[in-house]
Amino acid sequence: MTLLTIFLLACITFFTRYLFLEGRLPIRLGPNLKYLLSFSGPAVLTAITVPILFVHDQQLDIAMTNPYLWGGLAAVAAAYKTRSVYWTISLGLLLFVLTGY
Repeated sequence: MTLLTIFLLACITFFTRYLFLEGRLPIRLGPNLKYLLSFSGPAVLTAITVPILFVHDQQLDIAMTNPYLWGGLAAVAAAYKTRSVYWTISLGLLLFVLTGY
């Protein structure tokens, strides 16, 4: 059952992407839909990272000793200041390691 689910999800992902990436198909997105889809990246990133940063052992962890929180804050600050993926990852990981994980 799990393999069937994975296969079906892979097919759905492939075909939805294929419809919009294949240039010969007459499917085009309107400007309003393109604008709405521009929010999907930040929304998915937030949905992935927030539980990693704030939830440990099935409990909310907002203590000052949370190394994930410090690493995330450093990464956000680095991304805002430098606009570089390399500096963002490096500074976030460095502060994560230095805060005691």
